Amino acid sequence: MMQHHYKTNLRDIFFNLFELNQIGTKTFGHGKFSHLDEETMRDALAQLEKICVQELAQSFAVSDREGLHFDGEGNVRLPDALKKSLDIYMETGWHLLELPEEFGGFGAPPSMIWAQFEMLAGSNPCVPFYLFGGFITKVINSLGTDDQKKRFCQTIVDRGWGGSMVLTEPDAGSDVGAATTKAKDLGDGTWAIEGVKRFITNGDYDHTENIIHLVLARPEGAGPGTKGLSLFIVPKYWVNEDGSLGDRNGVFVTGLEKKMGLNASATCELTMGDRGVCRGLLMGNVHDGIRQMFRVIEHARMAVGMKSMATLSTGYLNALEYTKERVQGPDLAKASEKDSPRVRVIEHPDVRRMLMTQKAYAEGMRALGYYTAFIQDQVELLGGHESPDAKKLDKLNDLLLPLVKGYCSEKGYEQLAVSLQCYGGSGYCKDYPIEQYIRDAKIDTLYEGTTHIQSLDLFFRKVARDMGATLMGLMAEINTTIESLSETPELSVEMEGLRRAHAEVGSIFQTMLEKVQESVYHVGFQANKVLESLAELVMGWLLVRQAQIAHAKVADAKGTDKDFYTGKLATTRFYVKNVLPQITLRRKLIEASDLDLMDVPESAF
Repeated sequence: MMQHHYKTNLRDIFFNLFELNQIGTKTFGHGKFSHLDEETMRDALAQLEKICVQELAQSFAVSDREGLHFDGEGNVRLPDALKKSLDIYMETGWHLLELPEEFGGFGAPPSMIWAQFEMLAGSNPCVPFYLFGGFITKVINSLGTDDQKKRFCQTIVDRGWGGSMVLTEPDAGSDVGAATTKAKDLGDGTWAIEGVKRFITNGDYDHTENIIHLVLARPEGAGPGTKGLSLFIVPKYWVNEDGSLGDRNGVFVTGLEKKMGLNASATCELTMGDRGVCRGLLMGNVHDGIRQMFRVIEHARMAVGMKSMATLSTGYLNALEYTKERVQGPDLAKASEKDSPRVRVIEHPDVRRMLMTQKAYAEGMRALGYYTAFIQDQVELLGGHESPDAKKLDKLNDLLLPLVKGYCSEKGYEQLAVSLQCYGGSGYCKDYPIEQYIRDAKIDTLYEGTTHIQSLDLFFRKVARDMGATLMGLMAEINTTIESLSETPELSVEMEGLRRAHAEVGSIFQTMLEKVQESVYHVGFQANKVLESLAELVMGWLLVRQAQIAHAKVADAKGTDKDFYTGKLATTRFYVKNVLPQITLRRKLIEASDLDLMDVPESAF
């Protein structure tokens, strides 16, 4: 059975963190991150890489094959291999990286937290799902009352409790506002929660003594839609005021979803109030559920995009290794010669095209993810999401999140099919990890808001709502880079490609603003193209900035560094010539689009 599948790209992670975004000087040493330095953090990630490659990756295939066990009484048992991975991670203290110093954590910035997440998700994407307790701690610490913070936060950290976010219902999927789960005030500071939720990741598992669920429910008398929802802290076992465990709470798993992938991730149907009272505490003692839960949703959306990128990255590197070893067929230029020697697969032009395509998308997506993480660093340094000083950058982060989630999940899944193609028929077999990568990645386009939901969010909430101000600010930054490229004639191809893509995206948004005056259905038809175009422009911009750095360093570089910078230049050139022109096609399609499809009778489908 396949083991040790995971291949990291720590060199590219370091490049994004310390050469492109320069967090060593722009994040570390400042404000709440003043205690951190680049050398220490590089060493930490290098140590984490070893754990992910040598230990956590071992449970990837084994736990997928074994799956989960549900006893029908509300209890889910994890595969032993997955438990071992979780034990190793917790015992080595990596769960403390994201936590504030006040809880015994390292207080790392988002850039470091997402670098950590990339390696966890790449080695076994089920692992980080079971480590949600740390983020739950931060949510309660930020939004809870003083009593709630005292009751939960330190105990979650000290005892390694898990957590889950509980939104979706069987008859209210993406339409969260249609939720019917209800909450009744018991008059003693607690609420009784009744309802059924679906697709709940980590609804139950046997690796921790307690799980803290964050549940959206509608209090009695509250209005309809999302504004009528409130957020409740609902423990599996009740937590007393002093943090000690109480009785089993009335929240039980009543079914496990049978999925095409992520077979070691406990995706559950969760029933509350059917087997005894399900008690919860109102988060912050205020009725502001959807705004509070969006803290969790946005974190999850970022995680989905980073997971997609991480899987594509290791998929590409596995395919690259295979094509360097597999000998198959003659050189195309000598195919007519009967005695021509057989060559390695990587020597065939089509395979080189597939490899460079994967490399370009994987590295572009990583650049997008880490740039977004860097913006989150700066938001934290300016006082956090609620700070007026951070408002401008917080809006930029909001603009980037649907790109990270929506684009990376779509293209990551699409490009994994290219990874598999590099293997030929062997890729379809379980001897290699690619088939599981594809199964585990498909969900990324669906949960935490489908790709089209991300596209609508981008167009209506992130662009239209602030009259395009944040978008225009980003476009201005990209234009500054374009102008700077005139100083480097060797990058003239990159300059012209980026300039054209920049103009095309501006034209796309202008056209959409005109078409939406005719009908909002135009957005329904074209929003995905808008998201893809903006994402590819931003990725192209970041890759070109990377090429500027590589161009300045490649001449004096030696060994693997020289190879790396040469690869950066080749990747950017390929991206500019092969990916960015797709924006032009989308612009033409959007301009020529109509609403005819809405008039086609259903019977014609």
